[in-house]
Amino acid sequence: MAYVKQIFDKNFLEYASYVIKDRAIPDIEDGLKPVQRRILYTLYRMDDGTMHKVAAAVGQTMFLHPHGDASINEALVNLANKDIFMQKQGNFGNIATGDPAAAARYIECALLPFAKNLFFKDEITEFVPSYDGKMKEPVTLPVKIPLVLMIGAEGIAVGMSTKILPHNFIEVLKAVRCALKGEEFTLYPDFPLGGLVDPAGYNDGLGKVIVRAKLDLSDNKRIVIRELPFGVTVETMIKSIEEAAKKNKIKIAGIGDFTAENVEIAIDLPRGVYAADVEEALYAFTHCEVSISVNCLVIKDRKPEVIPVSNIIHYHAERLVSLLKLELELEKSELLAKVRNRTLDRIFIEERIYKQIEEQKSAAAIEKAIVAGFEPYVGKEFEGELSKEDIDRLLQIPIRRISLFDIEKNRKELTAMLKRVKEIDKLLANLTAYASDYLTNLIEEHKESFPRRAGIASFKKVDVREAAQRNLKLRFDKESGYLGYNVSGGELIAEVSSYDRVLVMRADTSYQVLEVPEKSFVGKDPITITLADKEELEKTIYNIVYKNDETGFPYIKRFKITTYLTGKIYTHILPEGCSLLAFGKGNDLVIIPQFAQKQLLKEEKYAVKDYLVKGVTAGGVRLKAKEAVGAKFING
Repeated sequence: MAYVKQIFDKNFLEYASYVIKDRAIPDIEDGLKPVQRRILYTLYRMDDGTMHKVAAAVGQTMFLHPHGDASINEALVNLANKDIFMQKQGNFGNIATGDPAAAARYIECALLPFAKNLFFKDEITEFVPSYDGKMKEPVTLPVKIPLVLMIGAEGIAVGMSTKILPHNFIEVLKAVRCALKGEEFTLYPDFPLGGLVDPAGYNDGLGKVIVRAKLDLSDNKRIVIRELPFGVTVETMIKSIEEAAKKNKIKIAGIGDFTAENVEIAIDLPRGVYAADVEEALYAFTHCEVSISVNCLVIKDRKPEVIPVSNIIHYHAERLVSLLKLELELEKSELLAKVRNRTLDRIFIEERIYKQIEEQKSAAAIEKAIVAGFEPYVGKEFEGELSKEDIDRLLQIPIRRISLFDIEKNRKELTAMLKRVKEIDKLLANLTAYASDYLTNLIEEHKESFPRRAGIASFKKVDVREAAQRNLKLRFDKESGYLGYNVSGGELIAEVSSYDRVLVMRADTSYQVLEVPEKSFVGKDPITITLADKEELEKTIYNIVYKNDETGFPYIKRFKITTYLTGKIYTHILPEGCSLLAFGKGNDLVIIPQFAQKQLLKEEKYAVKDYLVKGVTAGGVRLKAKEAVGAKFING
């Protein structure tokens, strides 16, 4: 058994690690899950300036992704619908209505040019073998922007989950620029379908936000939903409104879906009901308001870590500088190699060194002749000794190129390359400023393409009890002992909503707080039935007069009911071995006890305000050491 347990523990740990690192959680470096990274890299390899069938892209991605075409197709469509780095052609579905995309063989996609420049550079990318060892795939892409914040992410792994909301492309770039300059910044989510967002509880990506639909209330008898909250579709919105209407939480006459290019859900109101009356109920009882909890869990250094949004921005500010440095150093080394080769070519042709090898009889003699020909220029025209690779390359120069060699053109090209090398040296000496300028150029180039869609607002919390319509008539029938809003006849207690609670106290002073019942038996002897509104209960003073069954002495007890569990029956108001004589509510009552020997006693009165209000379980205060047979309350 110990061996079996060891096997299970090991295998489960490996499975959990795989799901966390290689399936569900995005990497902080490029903001992508493995399937997304493989899709983008495949599209980059396929790029030829034309659109590609999604089915073809999915098929090619399967060489890198071992989980089937369905998951790849779904991930590709979701990526394309981010509308950031892919162009698409055909029906990719509708994120507003929830309609699915057309079959993969009918739709096409391709990377946008700016995405190719931002996401890919094979020379500075780390590669590992694919799952079958026949291809290479990137560990992460050298993405120069915080993609994880731009596209957002959602995933459930073993024992953990991530929920990162999307942010505005331009605002994220501006935040990175501020981080480079050491300036403060604030970043809030932005959503493709617009709506309104209250980021008061966002807590730098570790809290929650409240999002609302954008309502058009210009027509007093009709409410039109123009923009949806994040994660809500037209279908789920309509369904939530219909369910709320069915439960009598809102009153509507009808609902129509006129969504085409833009969202348009029209809610018609019945006679006597106006838009302003229904607005808060829509926020309280439908998907017009949604609370979203966020959790910025990402993979960093091959380990899952919860990181605030501002820390992700600072991480990417440093990463941008690092990537730009690598690119500049790579460009510089390539330029210097070209300068050396062009210089060698010029000397080889201009100084007619190629003529010296025409009469040589062996490869060794040819090589020796070339080395001798270049000897006067070593350390003057170029640095380093002539290598075997240099000689092989020179010998491969075709005669046609030698005969057409343009010395002046070659000199101009060398000058231009050397000028660029000096520029690179200056940029390497001022990398932070270069990175800031790089971001500024990106912002200026794309600011028109990425406007903020979701408005920032501060919402007043909607109390569902306040927003609920009190259109249910709560009645109590003394003859049958039934209480509820479906009780016909009887005494009208109040007009209530389904969110109200009602307090029922019986003749034995046991009491119970109930959700407003449809029809419930509470007995024929309740001494009070009132709404259990918290504020009202705080003000309401209950008074009871009871007698000790053994001595007959009368007692007064005053209390408030401020705490309770809904549905629980409480029996501790009347002490054991006692009987109730009178019940009353208020602070201006007078008690008139009825004593057994009343012919010997004159009528006595006791003002309730002279006695303290105590807890529900406290004992009462004796009124008189005489046997009582009854009592009554009168207004003082």
